Amino acid sequence: MAAAIHRTIVAVWRNEQPRLVTSLSRMLRDVPLAEDLTQEALVAALEHWPATGVPEKPGAWLMATAKRRAIDHLRRSRMLVDKHDVVARDMEQEQQAMPDFDAALDDDIGDEMLRLVFTACHPLLSQEARVALALRMICGLTTDEIARAFLVPEATVAQRIVRAKRTLSESGLAYETPRREQLSERLASVLEVVYLIFNEGYTAARGEHWLRPQLCNEALRMGRVLTSIAPQEPEAFGLLALMELNASRTAARTDAAGEPVLLMDQNRARWDRLQIRRGLLALRQARELGATDGFYVLQAAIIACHAEAASVEQTDWQRIAELYAKLAERAPSPVIELNRAVAVGMAEGPGAGLAIADRLVGEPALKSYHLLGSVRGDLLHKLGRFEEARTTLEAAANLATNSRERELLRRRAAEAAEAAARH
Repeated sequence: MAAAIHRTIVAVWRNEQPRLVTSLSRMLRDVPLAEDLTQEALVAALEHWPATGVPEKPGAWLMATAKRRAIDHLRRSRMLVDKHDVVARDMEQEQQAMPDFDAALDDDIGDEMLRLVFTACHPLLSQEARVALALRMICGLTTDEIARAFLVPEATVAQRIVRAKRTLSESGLAYETPRREQLSERLASVLEVVYLIFNEGYTAARGEHWLRPQLCNEALRMGRVLTSIAPQEPEAFGLLALMELNASRTAARTDAAGEPVLLMDQNRARWDRLQIRRGLLALRQARELGATDGFYVLQAAIIACHAEAASVEQTDWQRIAELYAKLAERAPSPVIELNRAVAVGMAEGPGAGLAIADRLVGEPALKSYHLLGSVRGDLLHKLGRFEEARTTLEAAANLATNSRERELLRRRAAEAAEAAARH
């Protein structure tokens, strides 16, 4: 019972944290303080819900708790005089705009979320710190999960977040959307944050669910807003195209039981053709603005190759391999090189793909990266090296932190074992 309540608290927290942080940031005009107080609301839930049960409206409970703590903080501090009028005005506006507080929790967050991202991406912070702080506040990711996303030590991420929050607090930076002349200097970091928010929703780092649709939808909404406020920025359209095209496959990415379905096995009739058209339109707009080799434009072009193909066999894998090679030149990364191995394996045969993947085995950044083992296991299986495939896939499963992904890798390892027994 206690374990079930704990899982519920974690699930509710992941969904509600962005609303809590944005609401308190608007109220306090202090992003680090808002993040700290939302963490206190989580602690309160962990203390009370196991004894009292999960409230009927857990999001409203967390919001009310966080706001009470924010008001208590203001009362205890010297900021009360300066903040009193601001808080009163904000609360009055909220009451007028949202007469039904509980129902309002289900409303769209609106542009407050994007304002929070822009605040976290202030130029005073290093680019790495900006992204880590935003992922912590918006996605509710732990330092461990952020570290895995960037393939860096957890301690490094923790230090970045602490320093970023200290810098924001000490500098007195406002909770704001920058003016147009300041927008471009933050845009690259904002695009990266939105991209990583989408990725976390598209394939959750941890937990029992393969997808977190709320994060995907929020990233898509912010991506669309960004193209409207930065209409001459091709990478904004490239990112939007990338997200639209990836999201078009959502319905086909899980089966009726919620188990993952890999790209090669997906029913393409379930892909959202309207969303594909939107993605292709955004990609065309990026190219019309003169971008053909931007980080997001290249990735969108790769996904477009899949979206435009009627089947796996009709996919232009050679083109995809070439695009990954360009992407690797622009942004060298072992993860991009691993993706290129998959494309080369499809275009030129599994032996060629495995040769690339094998060169990545010694990469320190991929030491705990389960997808390296997943790719190598698949290529070994195609080459008929079933026992090697089994051990490789089992090792990958042990590294996976998402339970759905872990079970998928174990099933693939079992299939390799069966194939080895037959041969």
